[in-house]
Amino acid sequence: MQDNEPLMKALAKLVHINAPDLVLFVGEALVGNDATDQLTKFNQALIDYSYQGSNPRTIDGIILSKCDTVDDKIGASISMVYSTGKPIVFMGIGEKYPNLKKMNINTVINSLLS
Repeated sequence: MQDNEPLMKALAKLVHINAPDLVLFVGEALVGNDATDQLTKFNQALIDYSYQGSNPRTIDGIILSKCDTVDDKIGASISMVYSTGKPIVFMGIGEKYPNLKKMNINTVINSLLS
């Protein structure tokens, strides 16, 4: 996705035209540190393909899916927050909508230390 230039241009155009309240990056926790790379490239694409003369819009937060099946790869979430300065808003811990939970930092820390 992040290396697909036409898609990134189209997403930047959508963000510019629609002016959403929030721009959220959705990624899988299973990919580990590759998620940080995806996030960084996506955020940079929003800046690079923004319209001339406008303030580029970057992401406002992160949604991580498949957090229920990870172990040590959950540490990538810390890298994602560090590299962007944006919070993880929700974590998916199952396959249904009610399984989208607000991030609980204590759960992440316990997962890393256990």
